Amino acid sequence: MHAIGVDIGGTKIAAGVVDEAGTILAQTRRQTEPDHAASIDAAIADVYAELSASYEIGAIGLAAAGFVSADRSGVLFAPNIAWRDYPLRDNVARLIGDKVDIVVENDANAAGWAEFRFGAARDVDDMLTLTIGTGLGGAIVSNGELVRGAWGVASEIGHMRVVPGGHYCGCGHEGCWEQYASGSALVRDAQAAVLRDPGRAARLLELAGGSADKLSGPHVTTAAQEGDELAIELLAELGRWIGEGAASATALLDPALIVVGGGVAAAGELLLAPARNGFASQLSGRGHRPEAAIVVAAMGNDAGMVGAADLARL
Repeated sequence: MHAIGVDIGGTKIAAGVVDEAGTILAQTRRQTEPDHAASIDAAIADVYAELSASYEIGAIGLAAAGFVSADRSGVLFAPNIAWRDYPLRDNVARLIGDKVDIVVENDANAAGWAEFRFGAARDVDDMLTLTIGTGLGGAIVSNGELVRGAWGVASEIGHMRVVPGGHYCGCGHEGCWEQYASGSALVRDAQAAVLRDPGRAARLLELAGGSADKLSGPHVTTAAQEGDELAIELLAELGRWIGEGAASATALLDPALIVVGGGVAAAGELLLAPARNGFASQLSGRGHRPEAAIVVAAMGNDAGMVGAADLARL
């Protein structure tokens, strides 16, 4: 059965027809308005109309950044979209009619599920996926099952507190892991380094057009891949935080594999090697237990779409 997976972002949605092997057969996109939730409903209905004209569709999976209800029908809260106790499934169903099953899933869960079913973790039953972009999302698969928790909001791993009294987080607390292990953390530290020592940060400033305010994570990655010493150090610090946090998560979850995805993963071994070192330095009982491997995600930007579609079939 074909399913449509929809990856819902802040300003656009990406949708695709996905077969049972995880292959995307067709794709399309629409622009949306994050402050106008109904525009997202309409865009989803529109992509369904386009894609279902050429393919027989049995289900739609909607990957949403936010707290998804336990029955997978709506979004309890989203940080970047105007969703508050929002009945996303029912709103979309009213627009397209009672034609297909519609399932709402957390976007990090969807991406992690794609890695488990078709990507880097397809050969294990227990895994942790870390999606490292602007923030830090997580997905947990235990004994072959996606962990959702009692109320559907498990795996918000980026909001574990790792530094008491640390950097303020958008969730309202301080010291959350994503404040140290995310693309935003990388940019914050890079901007601080530019202000502290602009001479040493010359290449970063050049890539950012001479303005620290325009510095981005990809600029740091590019400079590091060119051999820039400061950029390499910045990625190593990010990797250390990823690895040390993953060691704490491992004490609870005992995964066979830790998959690192998201935009920052483009740095490859410049990020993963320090992450593995940080993980090894903090892993409890090291030397007396098997160790999870840390690998880069395989599904890329399509993970949320593929995972949402696959989950909608279950």
